[in-house]
Formats: sequence, C-alpha cells, structure tokens
Amino acid sequence: MDWVLVVAGFGVGIVVGLTGMGGGALMTPVLVLFFGIPPLTAVSSDLVVSALMKPVGGMVHIRRRTVNWSLVGWLCVGSVPGAFAGVLVLRAIGDGDRLQAAVKTALGAALLIAVAGLVFRACTQFADGVARRREAAGGAAPPEDVTRAQPLPTALVGAVGGLIVGMTSVGSGSLIIIALLMLYPLLKPSHLVGTDLVQAVPLVSAAALGHLLFGDFQLSLAAALLLGSVPGVWLGAQLSSRSPGGLVRVALTVVLLASGLKLLGLSNPALLATLGAAIACGVLGWTALRRRHGLPALRRDGRVGV
Repeated sequence: MDWVLVVAGFGVGIVVGLTGMGGGALMTPVLVLFFGIPPLTAVSSDLVVSALMKPVGGMVHIRRRTVNWSLVGWLCVGSVPGAFAGVLVLRAIGDGDRLQAAVKTALGAALLIAVAGLVFRACTQFADGVARRREAAGGAAPPEDVTRAQPLPTALVGAVGGLIVGMTSVGSGSLIIIALLMLYPLLKPSHLVGTDLVQAVPLVSAAALGHLLFGDFQLSLAAALLLGSVPGVWLGAQLSSRSPGGLVRVALTVVLLASGLKLLGLSNPALLATLGAAIACGVLGWTALRRRHGLPALRRDGRVGV
C-alpha cells in the first residue's frame, strides 16, 4: 500500500471535515496533479470511496430530522440515471489518451463551476446573516420555512448534477447544494446540508457502480484513500468548531481555482497572474459587499470580512 496516498487521503479528509465540502472536488485533482494518476482512474476510485463514506454523514442528519425527503426523492429521479449517463458519455468518447484528456478537461471545468458556486453561496449566506440579525434586533419574526418541492426543476438539477458527478466525481456536495439554495432560498441551512448529504448517497452510489462496470477502478488506490480519509474526516469534524472556518473556505476556494485552471492547461505564469487577479477582485468585491450592507470594510480583528 502507498502510504503517501494514505497521508494525502488523511489531509483531504481533514479539510472535508472542517468545511463539509464534498471530497471529489479535493481528492480527484490531488490524485491527477500531484500523483500522476490517470484522470479516469482517479475519478473511478474516488467515487467508490465516496460511496462508502457518504452514508455516514447522511445518517447523522436523518437522526436529527434535518432531511427534506420530498426534495431527496425528486433529486434522485434525475441524479441516478444522470450519473449512469455521465459514465456512458465517457465510454462513448473512446479509450486511451482521448478519453483521459476529456476527463481532465471536464474535471477542470467542474472545479471552476464549483468555485463560482462557493463564491455565490458565501455572498448569499452573508446577506442572509445580515438580514436576520437586523430582523432579530427589530423584533421581527424570522420568515417561515415552507418548502414545497418543485418537481421538474428539482429533477433537472439532479440530472445535470448526476451527469457531472458521473463524469468527474465533482458536484454531489459542491454544485447541487448551490442549486438547492437558489431554488429553495427559505430552506433552513441545516436542512439544506442534510438534504444534500442524503441525496448524494444514491447519486454517488449510482456513479460508483457505473465506474465499477465501465470505468477504471483500482482497489489498492481506493483502499489507501479510504484508510486515510476516514480518520481525517473525523478529526476535521472535531476541529471544525475551533477553526477559523471563513479563512479555511477562502483558502479552499483559491486551491480549487488553481486546480481547475491547471487541469485546463494554463501555464504556471498565467496561473499565478490569474490567481493574483482573482484574489484582488475577491477582496475588493467582499469589501464592497460589506459596505453595501452598512458594515465597515474591515472586521474588528482587522481581517477583510471573512
């Protein structure tokens, strides 16, 4: 067994436990960019590992009753066949270098979409938090959480998310949750996370089964990742209440942006320039967002509104 992969799985597991983000967006780029694992092998093995780990988080939310089962059902109507379709699309491309290049490009594009989703979610949560604090200060009652499933849009979100997950292993915990936030803005944060985690179980399981049948699964790779990631997720979850979650998510967003651009073939100088410009725009944009809501550009601790 490759113990370096075990350590990598442990590190990624800690970040997943700290942030609650899906492991596919983190582990698959690490395998491809740092370990030279063929993209299809990385996707296949990571999906199998995720299929074994997702039920653990899902059971926690089921016990807490923070799952909207109606949304889970309609998401699965689209996501399960979508996941199989994603695997079949890869197989239709062919074999060899052409297939690996297609997976690598799709993975890079999915990571950039995930970055956009993370930025959108951060801005939305910030605005909602400010509004709730002001409503509480004024004695207003919080808006009632009445969430009725919209069958067609929800199934469509599941289908698109399933297709992306089946092709790249990215999206079950980073893309679908953003779509749910847009479709159901009144859904409580705990129910948003719980619903996303539970719907990811059949989604990732379907994608994993498709890759076991048609992909390039490697048992030794999956075993090493599983051995490291399980204790890593547990440790990250224990540390999550004590860690600066905002800073961790900012760093994670930068890492995902860099990974996505690198997978799309950007040269190192262009990558550094793009990252610098993105960070500068992010700081300016976040400062403008705080001022728009009547808050100072800097927090009392001197950090830029993180």
